[in-house]
Amino acid sequence: MQYSHDRILTTHTGSLPRPRSLSELLVRREQHKPFDQTALAREIEQGVAQAVRDQLDAGLDIINDGEAPRVGFSTYVIERMTGFGGEQRRKPALDMQRFPGYADHMARQIGVAEDLARVWNTAEAQRAVHYEDSLAGVSAELAAFDHGLKQQHARPTETFMTAASPGVVTTTMLRAADNPDYPTDRDYVLAVAREMKKEYDAIIAAGHLLQLDAPDLAMERVIMFGDQPLGSFLERVELHVEAINLALADIPPEKVRLHVCWGNWQGPHQDDVPVAELLPLLYQAQVGALSIPLGNPRHEHESVSFRTHPLPEHMLLIPGVIDVTTNYLEHPEVVANRLCAAADAVGDRERIIAGTDCGFGTFASYEFVAPDVAWAKLGALSEGAALASQRLWG
Repeated sequence: MQYSHDRILTTHTGSLPRPRSLSELLVRREQHKPFDQTALAREIEQGVAQAVRDQLDAGLDIINDGEAPRVGFSTYVIERMTGFGGEQRRKPALDMQRFPGYADHMARQIGVAEDLARVWNTAEAQRAVHYEDSLAGVSAELAAFDHGLKQQHARPTETFMTAASPGVVTTTMLRAADNPDYPTDRDYVLAVAREMKKEYDAIIAAGHLLQLDAPDLAMERVIMFGDQPLGSFLERVELHVEAINLALADIPPEKVRLHVCWGNWQGPHQDDVPVAELLPLLYQAQVGALSIPLGNPRHEHESVSFRTHPLPEHMLLIPGVIDVTTNYLEHPEVVANRLCAAADAVGDRERIIAGTDCGFGTFASYEFVAPDVAWAKLGALSEGAALASQRLWG
């Protein structure tokens, strides 16, 4: 994992806008509706190539495949693992409970449920889970990414691929109460960690950085643990970090970055757990970088938490300096201000990489920012990083 030795490097969180035609096919496949397999393969190939090209055009240094082949950043694992079935509905976030008017507004904005990827009504773990031995799904995605990279004239500084963390898998696809193979959530979480290791190892073997997407480490405070004490939630975070370390066995920390967030819906977020409560636990993860949202109105002030809870010497910080839930286009000076604040709090400019708060397309068809604005925001990220570099290096 490269440091920002002479300038602030740029990256993003993972998911990027998909072409509408691709999103529609991904949703149809997820919903087990008829779809054209050949058309989907073509759309994935074109979608990945376009995502790679657009990232390079936006000036990003560390890029991925935009998660174009996936219907959702977490739910894609159902297509690669057995043991899931049926349907369960997750608890609504506290935002929806405390602000029913906001909940109605969101429902109208998102649109018709039949046209959307499954977000709150996912399958559940009904039996023991098993990741496909053939590794067909991850291998196909890696091949599409490699093909997309070879089509470009320029090369990125580094490449990464995202993967769902054990914690987000198990809090999205909940354990069925009558699951005969997992009597407790702990059994389920650790079993998923052992199975997902197969995917993590494949990504590392292909030469990419691995990014673990783990919004559960913050977001579940207002969903699964919304009616429980903070201590109960933090105990679950400890379990999920333990599972991460189990799954990362034999993978050097400097090849892994960990993304943590409070959920990327454009809601009040008034009950989000402060990052200061999380950092001591997040620092136990055997990873080389933390990706944390610091570009939205609820969490921008929290960069100071890295003064009171210093970033471990072996870790880099990827502060989110772009909000991915609004169509406001950040001014490059604002981006530079946020990056300089993060560098000042960490005390080391070389351990800062500019990033976004979350993904722009975490689920197919479930997006808040218009695609052309999303790409403009990534351009602003690059411009802001250049301004910050001028300030920090002179």
